[in-house]
Amino acid sequence: MGTLDDEIARHLKEAALSGELRAAESYGKPMEEDAGWHATPETLRMPFKILKNSGFYPPEIAMFHQRADLIAAVRACADGAERRKLQRQLSELEQKIALRLEALRIRGTL
Repeated sequence: MGTLDDEIARHLKEAALSGELRAAESYGKPMEEDAGWHATPETLRMPFKILKNSGFYPPEIAMFHQRADLIAAVRACADGAERRKLQRQLSELEQKIALRLEALRIRGTL
């Protein structure tokens, strides 16, 4: 048995020869970019995508979505008091995200 890369290459070659790859709905098409891809730290993009594809959403994903919604709400808000309230919520959420990401970076876990 070869390396993991050799095994992956072998399986891909077999799937290509059998026509299994061509049968895939997305075959030959560029992959769609997930919403929030660029807002996700680069080192967490692929792990989060793998988790998402498996049907598991870590809490950080919901936090990134909430952050995007708050940013849009702040930009759209015309009322000064409401805008400050939204900015405070955004600031608190960004601090919470930063702390969670720092814990991931330092310990590799939350």
